[in-house]
Amino acid sequence: MPDKDPKLKTLQQQGALNPRPGDVTDDLFAEGGFFDSRDLVQVKYEMLRRVQADGQSISDTSAAFGLSRPSFYQARLAFEQDGLAGLVPHKRGPKQAHKLTEEVMQFIVGIREREPSVRPPELARLIRERFGTTVHPRSIERSLLRHQKKRR
Repeated sequence: MPDKDPKLKTLQQQGALNPRPGDVTDDLFAEGGFFDSRDLVQVKYEMLRRVQADGQSISDTSAAFGLSRPSFYQARLAFEQDGLAGLVPHKRGPKQAHKLTEEVMQFIVGIREREPSVRPPELARLIRERFGTTVHPRSIERSLLRHQKKRR
């Protein structure tokens, strides 16, 4: 059965789905069609445009677009720095393997060079003993794969 709303699925996948589309009360979005209150990037852009081009107040405009004043200022700064791409929400959470530092990776690689048969669960135990850091074996596997790709 095909998806009933492919745009909704795409917005979810891109992290651009507005969590509160019902809070957008601006007339542009009430009409539907091109303007979609579920599209957070479009909502932020139109909010910025309304203040910049139409001279509307920040307080009234941010309320009509279902966002806070601090959200307006964050969106404006992001837009000034990165253009439209700055309005796309960024992935939350750690951006890298913060437990598998360069020092820990050198330790892992050294062990694997001396004893290639050492498996990730054993490496996790050794890391815990040496560094006091708990690392999941699957994280070690992924990190080793990235390390191997870099060496090629």
